[in-house]
Amino acid sequence: MLTNFEAMLGDAYKNGYAVGSFNAYNYETIRGIIEAATEFGSKSVIVAFGFKYLDNMDLDDVVAVTKTLTDRSGLDVCLHLDHTSDIPTIFRGIRAGFGSVMYDGSALPFDQNLANTKLVCEVAHACGVSVEAELGSIAAGEQSHEGSADDREVYTSPEQARIFVQETGVDALAVSIGTLHGLYKGTPNLRIDILKEINSACNIPLVLHGGSGIPEDAIKESIQNGISKINVNTEISVFAIDKIKKKLEGKAPHLSVLSKTEEEAVKEVVLKYMTFFQAR
Repeated sequence: MLTNFEAMLGDAYKNGYAVGSFNAYNYETIRGIIEAATEFGSKSVIVAFGFKYLDNMDLDDVVAVTKTLTDRSGLDVCLHLDHTSDIPTIFRGIRAGFGSVMYDGSALPFDQNLANTKLVCEVAHACGVSVEAELGSIAAGEQSHEGSADDREVYTSPEQARIFVQETGVDALAVSIGTLHGLYKGTPNLRIDILKEINSACNIPLVLHGGSGIPEDAIKESIQNGISKINVNTEISVFAIDKIKKKLEGKAPHLSVLSKTEEEAVKEVVLKYMTFFQAR
């Protein structure tokens, strides 16, 4: 069934694993994520739909498709409205049936981010919807579709995080500890020392954005120190496009074949990361 992420992230935080949050853009990607979770035997999965993809699908259509596929699978699935700084769009997502929303005020001054997040939490919680917020700033890597070239990395302050969580009542906090939106040019250097301080100060599920391309050992160490939700977006897109390009070599296939190619590529990426996250 469709649900919020409060219970699933709470269980992950308590028991030392992470729930994968995989970005979807259309029917094929939503189906690929849910089928991968079913095949893996996962406890739960998050289907993330970002504000940037509203040209692909309307919020009501995303809910309808995800609910149909979720009911068929028998899984607990959280449909998450990802990276949204427009509060009216967040409220539309809540009305449409999203189980969780992310208010992204990370580009704003601390006080304004806090005030806006608090407002979103008050409305969302009254509707049984979970809220994620972001504190700090994550830079954009190669082929990023969530950040911009102007984004600069600013590590999350543990003390600000403590105040932010206490004042807003947010359910999960996305932190900046050295990850990027997009692909890495070299090996990422995650500041686990900062993560440990944030985890100690906040004591709530923490979120790692920019999960594409992070080595397995770094993922596991971050999970051991409070990361309970990990976002994967860019690698899904890049891998699926590569698979489609290969299908287009020579005689062009029918469009229906490309749709299945896209779905299978999504499944392959999701299954790989679920193995890292240990979310059985």
